[in-house]
Amino acid sequence: MDFAHIRRMANTVVPFGAFVGVEVTEVDADHAVVEIPDRPELTNQFGTVHAGAQFLAADIAGACAFVGATAARIADVEWLVVRDSWSSFRRPARGLVRAVGTVDERAVRQVLAAGPGERVDLDGKAVLHDAAGALVATFRFAYVAELAAPAGAPAAP
Repeated sequence: MDFAHIRRMANTVVPFGAFVGVEVTEVDADHAVVEIPDRPELTNQFGTVHAGAQFLAADIAGACAFVGATAARIADVEWLVVRDSWSSFRRPARGLVRAVGTVDERAVRQVLAAGPGERVDLDGKAVLHDAAGALVATFRFAYVAELAAPAGAPAAP
């Protein structure tokens, strides 16, 4: 699997991520890493990394972790969306922040075994650390993915 190609594609597929300047730096079958650059326009009024930038990085890291984990069948995945999310901000984030995303292994196996037109619910998470390595936030995501239906078949409701 060409994870370097997946990483390059991931940096162009989400226009908002490119606009903000977050960057996917790692993708493999186990995780994905997204970095929030140390830039003043990504901070809040207190000079710490804005919660919205942290959520964006966590969201992209989780989605990229899904792509890496399901790379063998990613062409069969019609879509993946966040159904729900939960966040916990542990301490103010300063400087470069790294979001490490993972997805539930059992759900990945379900996606890899799913038939055409099937929907699969799965969970993911992202942990964010600052440049010093301190945990600054954790995120949990509930996703739903749908596999492409066979040609001519109606889409799932």
